[in-house]
Amino acid sequence: MWPDPRCTPGKLGWLPPECPFRTIPPSRGVSIDASPDYSEAVIGRRRVRRRSIREGRVISALFQRILAVVGVAATVLVALPNIASAQNVSYLSHIVVENERAVVAHVYSAAMDRVVPLRVRTPADTSHAAPTLYLLNGAGGGQGVATWDEQTDIDEFFADKNVNVVTPLDGSFSYYTDWRRDDPVLGRNKWTTFLTRELPPVIDAAFGTTGVNAIAGLSMSGTSVLGLAIAKPTLYRAVGAYSGCAETSTELGQLYIRTVVESRGGADVENMWGPLDGPGWVENDPYVNAEKLRGIDLYVSSATGLPGKHEHLGARSVGNDPALLLNQVVMGGVIEAAVDDCTRRLAARLEELDIPAVFEFRPTGTHSWGYWEDDLHNSWPMLARAMETR
Repeated sequence: MWPDPRCTPGKLGWLPPECPFRTIPPSRGVSIDASPDYSEAVIGRRRVRRRSIREGRVISALFQRILAVVGVAATVLVALPNIASAQNVSYLSHIVVENERAVVAHVYSAAMDRVVPLRVRTPADTSHAAPTLYLLNGAGGGQGVATWDEQTDIDEFFADKNVNVVTPLDGSFSYYTDWRRDDPVLGRNKWTTFLTRELPPVIDAAFGTTGVNAIAGLSMSGTSVLGLAIAKPTLYRAVGAYSGCAETSTELGQLYIRTVVESRGGADVENMWGPLDGPGWVENDPYVNAEKLRGIDLYVSSATGLPGKHEHLGARSVGNDPALLLNQVVMGGVIEAAVDDCTRRLAARLEELDIPAVFEFRPTGTHSWGYWEDDLHNSWPMLARAMETR
């Protein structure tokens, strides 16, 4: 039964205009529209009821049937089953199917009071439940061209992998953390709450996952993934931190953050964790709180900043543009050299605490996408082993 009699689809599968759950059809793909009632399955409560998880698996099967019947060029709106309403909880709003392996899930965050789009790549083998890799973009937050999708071989790489890959398409310059105050430029950011409490139950229920997670990120989010891991150490089996500075309470670490948040994002960095000399910056410092990383499989990478194998015309990140190549060599070199210094201190800190980790210190390489693609490939065996997949 449909959640509302006004939402009975017509002959072509369209929801009637009077349906309160109807959305404007997207320009491409298949939109599977869910009412806010989806959310009893998700947080606000700290656990997902078993009945909701089963219903989520039914929804996941529904996705597969729709994909098998309609081509990716078609646009079809389908109402999802009603799962009981609740206030102040997060829920799956709707899904746009891009192709047979990728959808964009739109999830309402109660903490941020907005809908967050996330690209979800489904497993190669959908006959069994699969774990989830949360793969974060850098400072741009998945907007623009500086993304995993545009700059790497992510589609080809995960084509034969049995894992759900979830990438937020929002969060630019936010450091994917909980900000103490709303910012006039960046608005409300409660990413730690969203990524560690609100989102996982939604993904697990909707896509029928194993409930096993790992997380990876680069540059800005190379810091964030370590911060998210110390915020909720039991959530992630493994972390991949590529070219991110683990320090947030040191002068170097704060300079790096201010460059991203203030210089690039135009926001007030003190809205993030308070005054620079305040306790918030220490509380969120993975270096200071490194003990919380114990028991998590860690892959951390950086390079010296010297030009390497990806600094040439024709590389994906620069194309045939000499100006882009020069910027990658000069600015990318300076940034990566600073990150390398920070990463070496983290290595010493973990060694001091006797916490095992894999560190990849490249003798050459800049702060650029070719090396992060390499990092994803190189860290995958560790991530896969931790998630018990291949």
